[in-house]
Amino acid sequence: MKEYDYLVVGAGLFAAVFVRQAIEAGKRCLVIDKRSHIGGNIYCENVDDIHVHQYGAHIFHTDNKQVWDYVNRFVSFNRYTNSPLANYKGKLYNLPFNMNTFNKLWGVNTPQEAKAKIEEQRKEYAYIKSPANLEEQALTLCGKDIYQKLIKGYTEKQWGRSATELPAFIIKRLPFRFTYDNNYFNDEYQGIPKGGYNELIHKLLEKTEVRLNTNYFSAREELDALADKVLFTGCIDEFYDYRFGRLEYRSLCFEHERLEIDNYQGNAVVNYCEREIPYTRIIEHKHFEFGTQPCTVITREYPAAFTAENEPYYPVNDDTNMMLLKKYKDLANTTANVLFGGRLAQYAYFDMDDTVEAALNLAKNELKKEL
Repeated sequence: MKEYDYLVVGAGLFAAVFVRQAIEAGKRCLVIDKRSHIGGNIYCENVDDIHVHQYGAHIFHTDNKQVWDYVNRFVSFNRYTNSPLANYKGKLYNLPFNMNTFNKLWGVNTPQEAKAKIEEQRKEYAYIKSPANLEEQALTLCGKDIYQKLIKGYTEKQWGRSATELPAFIIKRLPFRFTYDNNYFNDEYQGIPKGGYNELIHKLLEKTEVRLNTNYFSAREELDALADKVLFTGCIDEFYDYRFGRLEYRSLCFEHERLEIDNYQGNAVVNYCEREIPYTRIIEHKHFEFGTQPCTVITREYPAAFTAENEPYYPVNDDTNMMLLKKYKDLANTTANVLFGGRLAQYAYFDMDDTVEAALNLAKNELKKEL
């Protein structure tokens, strides 16, 4: 009999939810993470009582009541509503595209006027029958004003290449909201954990042994020997030593700055849509929790190429990578006593509610435990 039932590689949200379910089912788990903290990318650093999202803004939102009830078992959520702004050449526009956006762009006041303006702009590109790239796709959906001011520069920075070099499928549709509603999400439930995301992760892992600063690949055989099974939440290609090649990602870099003022931009998230500005957005963390601290902390978020020195964030879901992923998934299906879960192991971008749901489903199937 081994010391643990599960060795869990990674201490992010997916792993924490699975572990909590396993512990409640009477299983013994050991969690390891190469970082110096738990929580993965939802980890928050406390700076003067401001919970700084170290790896980018995370807003919990869901229309899944089961998931919402589950996370509320461990923490209470505030009433934060995500209402980002877009800055283009010093002018601010509301996101998602709604009547406030259209009014600022064109001076229209009614949904009928806004729809007519969008249709007028789209007609200029009616000759494009089969969009060959992202730029053509966007122009046929929204016309030049929205595309040039609010989509083009931001998207090119995000992906590190011209919109004419990006595949059309990245923008399959553009949601237009013909109401004066700045709530970015349509989900019924939304908020930030009171006290920050660390509270949630600590509660999920409170009955579990955790070893930080522990790299699985530096002592793989020794660590595998401790448990009957492994739950791996890292990069699936790395698990197999890049046998078929490396999966591609886009990465991010973060520049945190503490300021001796109480309010920098008046909003939690402001996107910067000009290509000439190197960062894609500025996050002011105190606004996630309605902070009244005398100082503030902002984070500039820079898109970056993925290298061995930085973190993988956004999978590049083109045909080449999907074919590569299939090879790794086929191999994973034949690997005994190893479970794969989470965004890196599945090479997919997941919202937090999707992550929680997927972890609960894996636990249910694995542990034969009714949720």
